[in-house]
Amino acid sequence: MSVDIDTTPAPETPDADAPVLTVTDLGVDFYVDGEWYPAATGVSYSVRPGEVLAIVGESGSGKTQSSMALMGLLPPNGRASGSAKLGDRELIGMPTSKLRRIRGKEMAVIFQEPMTALNPVFTIGFQIVETLRTHFEIGPAEAKDRAIELLRLVEIPDPETRFDAYPHQLSGGQRQRAMIAQSLACDPRLLIADEPTTALDVTVQAEILKLMRDLRSRINSGIVLITHDMGVVADMADRILVMKDGVVVEQGDVHQIFADPQHPYTQRLLASVPHLGRSTGDDVIAPGVPDVVVAEVVDGVQAPADEPAAAPQDDRVVVLEAVDMVIEYPGRRRTPAFRAVNEVSLTIHAGEVVGLVGESGSGKTTIGRAVVGLLPVTGGQLTIVGRNMVGARPRDLKPLRTEVGIVFQDPGSSLNPRLPIGESIAEPLLLHRGVKGAAMQREVERLLDQVQLPRAMRNRYPHELSGGQRQRVGIARSLALEPKLLVADEPTSALDVSVQATVLELFKDLQREHGFACLFISHDLAVVEMLSDRIAVMHHGKLVEVGETAQVVTAPRDPYTQRLLAAVPVPDPDAQRERRVARDALLDAQASDLARDEALHAADASKVEVVSISEVDNTRQSI
Repeated sequence: MSVDIDTTPAPETPDADAPVLTVTDLGVDFYVDGEWYPAATGVSYSVRPGEVLAIVGESGSGKTQSSMALMGLLPPNGRASGSAKLGDRELIGMPTSKLRRIRGKEMAVIFQEPMTALNPVFTIGFQIVETLRTHFEIGPAEAKDRAIELLRLVEIPDPETRFDAYPHQLSGGQRQRAMIAQSLACDPRLLIADEPTTALDVTVQAEILKLMRDLRSRINSGIVLITHDMGVVADMADRILVMKDGVVVEQGDVHQIFADPQHPYTQRLLASVPHLGRSTGDDVIAPGVPDVVVAEVVDGVQAPADEPAAAPQDDRVVVLEAVDMVIEYPGRRRTPAFRAVNEVSLTIHAGEVVGLVGESGSGKTTIGRAVVGLLPVTGGQLTIVGRNMVGARPRDLKPLRTEVGIVFQDPGSSLNPRLPIGESIAEPLLLHRGVKGAAMQREVERLLDQVQLPRAMRNRYPHELSGGQRQRVGIARSLALEPKLLVADEPTSALDVSVQATVLELFKDLQREHGFACLFISHDLAVVEMLSDRIAVMHHGKLVEVGETAQVVTAPRDPYTQRLLAAVPVPDPDAQRERRVARDALLDAQASDLARDEALHAADASKVEVVSISEVDNTRQSI
């Protein structure tokens, strides 16, 4: 296969302050059922070197499609009009052969759904190397070294091993980081980041945002940031562009938009943003790092903070009970088995919502999949709705499907692309309850109404919906059978804040009405705090802290939980700047403590080694 390699340097910009990207009256239309429907109309903006423009708005507002038009990545039934210039080169209407030379090298994109954006038949290392060797004349060994360096830069654990991993072998957050590494490989002049931190926990999100800020300062790149996370906007953006129904309703400086929004939609958008600490009635976390209970360190030994009060006895029915649960992924060839969950004990009662938080790869999703019977439990005990899951066979789990539902993290890959969404929602009703005909149609319409999707969308296919709309379809399908236990794996990660607020209220209402228990897996601590009765924190496959929501949020005990809370961005540019400084100070202090502990352990080990050597010498002399 021949690959066009563009070795010609890009034309130099005559003015260093000239915009990297200039968009004028951009329009995007889609041809559906014999008519052209507008997705974006009259979009105009510019991005200067070193500037971050955040495009915000609800799902389906045209944010992503107007940006994909710049890359020439619209589907076959889409068309773009107007003007979009990268420097002095017109992108709209540019031949694909020329666009291919620019994409990846001078402008790159971080896609919203890494599972569908990455090629499933190639390793992530191969895909990064392919990008590098397409645009630069470098050898395979040098490209591999650069790829591993990029994987290390985005903090993928054990990058040398992950280089040979396929996308399905990584967690959602690790896949997102691999795609970010691929996008940053060629140091592009323009980076379009479409929800770049959706699948990332807050600690890794903070590192990725720091990486993007470094890219901006190191090579003066312009960044178009598409996101619904107003905390990320406050942390990164210089200017904000607000879109609704395909039209720009407001744009301005980040401080002006947050402090004095003019358009009613912008005001509603900001009012919907969840604030960490709000549900406890103590929104003091915004100005800086939360008031954590830091354990005292004496002579290199960490003393525990004040013991929490004993939890009251809960007489409700136990829906989920895990005791020293172990989940391992089997080894392959010379690769040993990987223990993803290590001796986790957790209990969830009927009507209780437990939030499970932790970094990507910590084992959160693994627990969720084991709960619904998609992964076997290797050791310990796991009981779901009175059924023992250890050693359970597939036919034994069929009755469980009517009592346990799951909302998957990636709606793009969890929905059948060949089925209209109405059939996807109706499938559980048909298989488990035999509902057909008019009764099925009424149930599908009711579920679509609950997740606020138009009934007319029932005949559309998943690829015709936005990411947030697909996620709402997944939520509707999981609620179809009114389960006793719902596993929600990042159910609001793909939703804009206004729809997210509605969906969270829906969760609350349904939970109160039906009384189902919920294991709510998320990296958004503000959302977890809003919904959960208790919070469980996972780190490297273990539960490091479990407690009442108010206690974990206001007085975290474990150092990892403290770092997790310190990394949560807040929707206030000035407050977020202070939090970033305070977080760096906290990380430096904990790094110093860790270094001191390691030094003490090394000293103790050297003493043991000296004693052992002297004992050997004495033994030899006696012999």
